[in-house]
Amino acid sequence: MATTRMTSPPLLVPRTLVSQLLHLYDYPDPRRPGRLIKGYDCPHALRTARMCAAVAQRMGHQPARIKQYQIACILHDLGRAGLDRRLFGRIWSWARAQGIPTRPREWRVLHPETRYGRETEAFVSRYRGAMEAAGIELNPWACEQVEMRLGYARRLAARLRAVKPRLRELAVTWSPWMSRIMLYYYYPEKLNGAQPWVRQLAEILVACEQFEAYSNQRRGRDYYVRQREDVSEAFAYLDALHGEGIISRPVVQALRELAAEGVFDRVLEEARGRSLSSRERTFLRRAGQESLHAG
Repeated sequence: MATTRMTSPPLLVPRTLVSQLLHLYDYPDPRRPGRLIKGYDCPHALRTARMCAAVAQRMGHQPARIKQYQIACILHDLGRAGLDRRLFGRIWSWARAQGIPTRPREWRVLHPETRYGRETEAFVSRYRGAMEAAGIELNPWACEQVEMRLGYARRLAARLRAVKPRLRELAVTWSPWMSRIMLYYYYPEKLNGAQPWVRQLAEILVACEQFEAYSNQRRGRDYYVRQREDVSEAFAYLDALHGEGIISRPVVQALRELAAEGVFDRVLEEARGRSLSSRERTFLRRAGQESLHAG
């Protein structure tokens, strides 16, 4: 394993290209013709992409591949272009309060009769009445918000088709593996038979995206119904994902080591909008050693 030291997660993509890529999150507002919905929380995508590059470097992936990977990570949330923060939050806060699965793989475990890829339709059919009784009308716009979680693969594919001409204009080479890693968190089965390096990059994306999300104050407030952020909870969730077989021990180990070295301090503070507490800094400094003992 490479042992390159760094002080902050790297940005390997030119900033002008980063800005152009983030504009792909802007979405025509179907309710207001001629207006755009600005991409939701694009800084999250960029912070995640920088963290992913740091972990991929630490794990010895090739520089050219890591640069291409970072582009995919910047666009990992593209299927949520058009996210309506208020409505999305109402739908998924309600679902979580009712104990309703919010991810396709979890939905299929509870409702194996649902045809693969039709989770959105099943959700709407099953819960339309209850949601409308709760004051949430499942009109076409609300169904799009449902699609952003339960139908993520379908929506991501549609958004990629829409933006690929622009990617060609930007001289971005798009490879099939880039789309597959973007789907891994919701659809781990789509990487069955993938080359080990593809799966590892997908695992890194899941680990970094979730680690950032657990420190992301905006997301916590908007749709996780979270009052505070705590790095110990982030690590606990990574360990849970490892237990489920979603991310491997080496990926968790590399992320913990980088966190212990202080590489992620600044991006975590950016995600929170405040400084880390002394208690959390101490926790982060010990993270790498705890992982080594656990491994």
